Amino acid sequence: MHRLTVFGATGRMGQAVLRAVRECGDFAVAGAVASAGSAALGRDAVLEGPPCGVRVSADAAAALGGAAVALDFSAPTAVAAHALACAAAGVPLVVGTTGLDPRTVEGLHAAAARIALLLAPNTSIGVNLLERLAVIAARGLGPAFDVEILEAHHRAKRDAPSGTAVRLGEAIAAAKGERLAEQALYERHGDVGPRPDGGIGFAVLRGGDIVGEHTVLFAGDGERIELTHRATDRMIFARGALRAAAWLVGRAPGLYRMQDVLGL
Repeated sequence: MHRLTVFGATGRMGQAVLRAVRECGDFAVAGAVASAGSAALGRDAVLEGPPCGVRVSADAAAALGGAAVALDFSAPTAVAAHALACAAAGVPLVVGTTGLDPRTVEGLHAAAARIALLLAPNTSIGVNLLERLAVIAARGLGPAFDVEILEAHHRAKRDAPSGTAVRLGEAIAAAKGERLAEQALYERHGDVGPRPDGGIGFAVLRGGDIVGEHTVLFAGDGERIELTHRATDRMIFARGALRAAAWLVGRAPGLYRMQDVLGL
């Protein structure tokens, strides 16, 4: 059984992870971390349902005591500090938080020199298979097909496009021998002119309680291919995160992705 510390334990995904821990029986909660201003500090980490016996703390170092692995679904601004704490404690880390700025990503790369660190914009098994299928399609279809990535999430999601959509774009661009920064089309408003050759377009929808939907569209002359993943239950991300955490235990220091977990 693996002892697990959860960063962002009081958020939607943190609570889903704690429910998944109770489901699977392969993990025990070692620590639960929230921000210093959280109203849940001192409470049992499971805010609704049977208690887990671990109280919410703002002390990352203390929460890592005895942990075999950690999961981070906290705010983007907190991730770098959590990675530093994990590196100091020698605890491998799965980062599921999205919307990370370049400086935070740089810090994660530095931490990965000391611990096994898995960066997962989306921990759904299905979404990561979607990424692989999109790469195969991009290589097979070639430049004659325009690529568009459409994503939809609930009204409370703050970053756009989603981290998953961006990761899909990065994978497709790499399959075409390009960099997403040189291919991405994020904004369209007014008279933007014809679609540029080779671009990767993004469209974003926010509303209601949509858990997450991603479609990669390849549009050619006379035919179109659409690859779609729809999430209807946030628990799929929690279960995938636990699968990634179990896989990461005992790995050598380095930066890993969900594709590694799935052997893709």
